[in-house]
Amino acid sequence: MARIAVQIYEIQDPREAEAAIELGVDRIGSVILSEENWKVPAIREAILISRGARVKHSMIPLFNTKGVLFQSIEYYQPDIIHFCGCLTHDDCRMMPCEALVDLQVCVRKRFPEIEIMRSVPVATPGSSQRIPTLEIAGYFESASDYFLIDTSPDHAMSVVEGYIGITGRTGDWTVARGLVESSPVPVILAGGLSPENVYEAVIAVKPFGVDSCTKTNAVDSRGRHVRFKKDHNKVKAFVEEVRRAEKDLI
Repeated sequence: MARIAVQIYEIQDPREAEAAIELGVDRIGSVILSEENWKVPAIREAILISRGARVKHSMIPLFNTKGVLFQSIEYYQPDIIHFCGCLTHDDCRMMPCEALVDLQVCVRKRFPEIEIMRSVPVATPGSSQRIPTLEIAGYFESASDYFLIDTSPDHAMSVVEGYIGITGRTGDWTVARGLVESSPVPVILAGGLSPENVYEAVIAVKPFGVDSCTKTNAVDSRGRHVRFKKDHNKVKAFVEEVRRAEKDLI
């Protein structure tokens, strides 16, 4: 089996980027938190460090305004733009997505050198939710270079309202495996992945790559995960477990 890409979010600082690269991370992800304050020199420096190490760097903009988005891409020059807005209603029906597909097409035309990643929601195992994961992926297939399949948030668990991910909850790996097997677009598995379960996840899903955010973060004195601060020991263990799974898949 080919090398499995290890992607770590949310890295906003050049020193964190350097540390992650030294630990064997293949892809680094940063988040632009607001349309009003979209220019963050530290993130730009982190992207430059990734480029120098030939490590791909993806960027999530938490806005869709085309003018600001294009300015951001020109300023940061990431390898990948990652769109992760929610794609389903509360009852799990797929939202109208024509405008989102059109935005991805516009980005691709304006910046043909930059790849596009689209987050696709999946329910938790045994959930009563009936999320049309494969249908959603098929809708975005022609305008995406990668899918990131991630656990769909509910109101109680959503860290960033209106966006998929950062729940710390594991998604349904059976559905994820179905997307890997059916989609021509490479699939990165996310959702509650940690050093403790990523080996099992890779064996079960056989994805193109795996992504971790919450479960490789540092924790505070109360045991709560701290956003934007990585635990380097967890990142190291995460990478090692992915490489162990690779060997067992050969």
